[in-house]
Amino acid sequence: MESAPALKNLAIIGGGSWGTALAIVLAPRFEQVRLWVYESDLAERMCASRVNDIYLPGFPLPANVEPLNDLASTVEGTEIVLGVMPSHLARPLYQQLAPHLTPSMHLVSATKGLEQGTLMRMSEVMTEVLRHPRVAVISGPTFAREVARGDPTALVVASTDPELALTIQSAFSGPTFRLYTSTDPVGVEVGGAVKNVVAIGAGVCHGLNMGHNSVAALITRGLAEISRLTLAMGGQARTLAGLAGMGDLVLTCTGELSRNRMVGLELAKGRKLEEIVNSMKMVAEGIKTTTATVDLARRYSVEMPIAAQMHAMLYAGRSPKEAIRQLMERSLKGE
Repeated sequence: MESAPALKNLAIIGGGSWGTALAIVLAPRFEQVRLWVYESDLAERMCASRVNDIYLPGFPLPANVEPLNDLASTVEGTEIVLGVMPSHLARPLYQQLAPHLTPSMHLVSATKGLEQGTLMRMSEVMTEVLRHPRVAVISGPTFAREVARGDPTALVVASTDPELALTIQSAFSGPTFRLYTSTDPVGVEVGGAVKNVVAIGAGVCHGLNMGHNSVAALITRGLAEISRLTLAMGGQARTLAGLAGMGDLVLTCTGELSRNRMVGLELAKGRKLEEIVNSMKMVAEGIKTTTATVDLARRYSVEMPIAAQMHAMLYAGRSPKEAIRQLMERSLKGE
């Protein structure tokens, strides 16, 4: 049996820290990598200086990475289109991309979030907008700076099409970037999105000078909430024991580079949410995902007390101390 021909061209939609890091780590795997950058002035500077000075300073772009500001040019003739935009921009960007995509292209989402209102996962948004038969998702414990630095990293590629998952696994895996396949995009996407909500709570614990006991309890019970929601939505529990579940949750709840953890940390210090958001260059997906998570929990009749308390803290004026107190004083039950 002949092996499939190597894929030569990759288009990455989204020039934030994660999109840029993916361009750097995947560049050796492709002849050409085009990186679409929303800000035209940034795209020009990246072409000249070969560095993303806003979102990932200090990491030069490989020679075969081409920053662009035009969507049509970015995807023209490419074989893989990798979406790395913030979740609230996914639908409008895929709508703009739709006329320029062909049925032979492989579509992959690396966005960790849920769409507000529709409560759709990113692969569902892609499928609805693009009517495309070849969609996969990647997720896992990945800080952009560490990926760009070449630290060994493992993540999951999931698709209901096992052949597509294997194709992306082969195309993306390299010396420092290892992909495992999954047939459970529901579990992979729910794990990747909702862990950001729990991470805000972990930041609160840290900001209130609570110890490791508190964070360990939060991570464990947070995983239980994510697992309940995943099962209710048709996903698999075992997915949440892996890289896209427990792995990503631990990283985001404990890592110093976690934007969502930082939001909880700053809230615990008494700063207002609006002030925190305005001071950030990059999106903390957990802020928007909290609302979608609470809505999904209601839709599927799933109990998610951590998500509920984070929502009350972010949007209803509940203090961080009160949110933690209410979690601890809930009625007692079996694990």
